[in-house]
Amino acid sequence: MKTYLVTGGCGFIGANFIRGMFEKHGNDVRILNLDKLTYAGNPANLKAVGNNADYIFIKGDICDKNLVNGLFRSYDIDYVVHFAAESHVDRSILSADEFVRTNILGTTILLDAAKSAWETDEGYLDGVKYLQISTDEVYGSLGETGYFTEMTPLDPHSPYSASKASADMLVKSYFDTHKLPVNITRCSNNYGPYQYPEKLIPLLIQNCLEKKPITVYGDGMNIRDWLYVNDHCRAIDMVLHHGTIGEVYNIGGHNEKTNIDIVRLVIGYLHENYDPDIDDSLITYVADRKGHDRRYAINPEKIERTLGWTPETSFAEGIELTIRWYLENTEWLGNLKQISV
Repeated sequence: MKTYLVTGGCGFIGANFIRGMFEKHGNDVRILNLDKLTYAGNPANLKAVGNNADYIFIKGDICDKNLVNGLFRSYDIDYVVHFAAESHVDRSILSADEFVRTNILGTTILLDAAKSAWETDEGYLDGVKYLQISTDEVYGSLGETGYFTEMTPLDPHSPYSASKASADMLVKSYFDTHKLPVNITRCSNNYGPYQYPEKLIPLLIQNCLEKKPITVYGDGMNIRDWLYVNDHCRAIDMVLHHGTIGEVYNIGGHNEKTNIDIVRLVIGYLHENYDPDIDDSLITYVADRKGHDRRYAINPEKIERTLGWTPETSFAEGIELTIRWYLENTEWLGNLKQISV
């Protein structure tokens, strides 16, 4: 049995990853979930594994050095999968303090704890690895053509993406300086079940259901590459177990869509299948967000070629699965409102 320390496991991607690991690996994994339970962390996301004896939840802060070091002393941790982060761009524009603290200091504390626990006179314990979950936003903005590759220079434009780029550089430095066994993954926009409704797709669905205005930044023509969360989690599992130490892997979905296309797609589905009163009249254009990157697009050729990963979920299938999940889980959405008040 291997022991995984997953940070931020009650969040959107972390919870999907934990559930997927138990589904795939069963009794071969023990998972420690360290989560501070900020507004976006919801224990209900892991209700399905709550009674599993090999799932251990620890409420705590990755910036709590004593707590993190204590976990490494108490458990023989083989892998760190670091999801925990402040991740909402708009919030980072309003105030960057918590982004710097969590995303940079928290990452440093985890790296130091892993190094201390795993380092031996001969190097490091066999099979251990630290995996940093990052974002394509660290690369900045693309023009109308081209793609982000692992060699694209980092050029973050928001306090959020700057804090994630800083964390990535710390991880790289621990590999370069200390030879700590690490990988970094950088993914495109995730979507799917259990995503907190401050992000585009679940916010769209929630506002449509409540007949609230749907605000669109600028002209709505900003482009993002969309990746179904379960495909992302499969890629993380592959990199964790088969990725070459020290390497970065970009994970993308081959699904470039403008924001306004996403808005109209969600409205159209709900109009046809749920409520004919949901229509484009809900759309309201507002002034563009500060530092709003125009286009993101990932070239995932490296992970496809070296690890054999490809996305299995088409966008047409994934968006329908996602919308239907939120329609079938309105109680989950309602409970989130109570949590976030």
